[in-house]
Amino acid sequence: MRMLFTISGYVLAGYGLLCLLLYLLQRQLIYFPVPAQLPPTDPLLLQQAKATVLVSRKERDSQQALLYFGGNAEDVSVSLPEFAAAFPEHAIYLMHYRGYGGSSGKPSEQVLVADALALYDQVQSNHTDITVVGRSLGSAVAVQLAAQRKITQLVLITPFDSLSALASRQFPFFPVQWLLKDTYKSVDYAPVINSPTLLIVAEQDEIIGPAHSEALHQAFAPGVATLIRYSGNHNSYLSASQLAAWLAEAPP
Repeated sequence: MRMLFTISGYVLAGYGLLCLLLYLLQRQLIYFPVPAQLPPTDPLLLQQAKATVLVSRKERDSQQALLYFGGNAEDVSVSLPEFAAAFPEHAIYLMHYRGYGGSSGKPSEQVLVADALALYDQVQSNHTDITVVGRSLGSAVAVQLAAQRKITQLVLITPFDSLSALASRQFPFFPVQWLLKDTYKSVDYAPVINSPTLLIVAEQDEIIGPAHSEALHQAFAPGVATLIRYSGNHNSYLSASQLAAWLAEAPP
């Protein structure tokens, strides 16, 4: 009996240590900063609390603008020429998250959303027709922006319902709902969004899983969101020109 209690104690101690490590290292497991391959020559600089956030941009004298929030480990700088070509009537703004592509600071849900709101507020002073595009991690940032600001269109590429739900699937034996600092609960923000929304879901998404995208789709008010599927996995290439074509065909 004593040996049984001893073994149980070691098991519980080991489990507790693993929980502690998950808690302490969680942001290293969530965020994977990358440098910019094409450092912006004339970036928009957002002077935020404890950080300078770089935004790759293509300025245009137009009322239309497009804001793009990329996925994890994505260098958004390489997408600027493609977005500029696919959306010739839009000014283009691609945000480098804190710690990514030359932006200072460290990423977290709170600061990424705050930076997105600051970017919108600055862009909105010159552009009144704003489309917001978010991919994967960026979809969660885009959803919170759309829930708090007036935008023309929202596009979510390989989106998910919440990081909590994803983490619970990946770590089923750990109480991730208690451990997570950044939960990105898009399903809580979706119901208040009234801008036309397009969810683009990869049929073979091995990271998000189509069920998580579908759960987010169901959280929108009736008639607001449209879901389309494409053949590919989470990291399959999806051109900006294809996005532009889908947007042109989407319900108003």
